[in-house]
Amino acid sequence: MLEYFTRLWNERVNQAPRSDLISMLAHGPATRNMGPLEYMGNLVLLIVGGNDTTRNSMTGGLLALNDFPEEMAKLRANPALIEGMVSEIIRWQTPLAYMRRTAMADTELGGKQIKKGDKLAMWYLSGNRDASAIRDPDRFIIDRERPRQHLSFGFGIHRCVGNRLAELQLKILWEEILKRFERIEVVGEPTRVRSAFVRGFSKLPVRL
Repeated sequence: MLEYFTRLWNERVNQAPRSDLISMLAHGPATRNMGPLEYMGNLVLLIVGGNDTTRNSMTGGLLALNDFPEEMAKLRANPALIEGMVSEIIRWQTPLAYMRRTAMADTELGGKQIKKGDKLAMWYLSGNRDASAIRDPDRFIIDRERPRQHLSFGFGIHRCVGNRLAELQLKILWEEILKRFERIEVVGEPTRVRSAFVRGFSKLPVRL
């Protein structure tokens, strides 16, 4: 991967800036002096981050609709609900359970002292089930009033750069599923990935 993308980098850095991602990295003031490991780290985040999360949201959404058949009936009756449902799938599944950060300064949060340099885990999964912020958080509801009120994409300057792409992929997926299949039936228990970080699946048997 590093060899291939280094070749792309070398091509782009010797050309006038273009609108593709590698060109923007090669010419951007904040990224043009990256070393090989930092460059590869960014590539891994983009490739893996946009793969595992969306794929597991696809499976998680199907499982949620199977567990809440009244929501599937709603969707079949009104496919216009897909857009809001996509956000609810992403909240419900929360494909990455948490993210770790390092405190840059001493601070206090919720009555707890946090020192500069402390490692913190932000549990997106917990926030997405917070009853003080989300009505009936343990229910899968495809027509929520504020469907984008979730933390699955992070927040602030670290918010996922691929969030709109992920939503678009899931929207198109469900538009096509509804056109092509009258019924998708889950016929066995899901096999989940053994991870505290990725909330995902390695297998979900279904019948079309």
